[in-house]
Amino acid sequence: MEQEAIARRVVEPLETTRNTLLGGRIVLHQPRRGARATGEPVLLAAALQAAPGQTVLDAGAGTGAASLCLAHRLPGLAVTALEVQPSLAELARRNAVENGGSDAIRVIEGDLAVPPSGVGRIAFDHVMTNPPFFLAGRGRPSPDESRSLARREAALDLAAWLRACLARLKPGGTITAIHRAERLGELLAVLDGRTGGLRVHPLWPVAGRSAKLVLV
Repeated sequence: MEQEAIARRVVEPLETTRNTLLGGRIVLHQPRRGARATGEPVLLAAALQAAPGQTVLDAGAGTGAASLCLAHRLPGLAVTALEVQPSLAELARRNAVENGGSDAIRVIEGDLAVPPSGVGRIAFDHVMTNPPFFLAGRGRPSPDESRSLARREAALDLAAWLRACLARLKPGGTITAIHRAERLGELLAVLDGRTGGLRVHPLWPVAGRSAKLVLV
């Protein structure tokens, strides 16, 4: 598939940076250029409510930032971080080990469109996801192929991505997603009727300014 083909062309980053999250409580190694975590995975992890012993799928995990934040906030979870890009999946494994979360976080390299057996045969209590923000073929793609794959739709558009996430849930499970506010209607069109209830949290950058992101 297109997404897998692009991922295979994205090589291990030659340069990485060592950053921290949650006030220095989490160490995050990530590419110096390209697919870098910002505040979105932190907010995503903060929004998910789960209990010890439950299972969580982080769909499109990147370097594992959301998984790390969640495991730190809620010890006792079993988190599976699914990432299609080999270089980012390897960094996610490194980050899990360095932060002492290798027992709580299992990193799997694979495509959400065709989930590997470690994901496709499992039903999770919760799914959290930060899908690619931008439509395929719209605007100017990033010259960095890794960042473009992380931020722009490829094999799955937003609706298909969300349906794939819903397919991984146990009955009564929850899905938590962060996305651009301008695409809220698309999120609701997929989730309405497929979930027992919806909560929308606009993320306002400052008072008096429109929200650019929403948590659902």
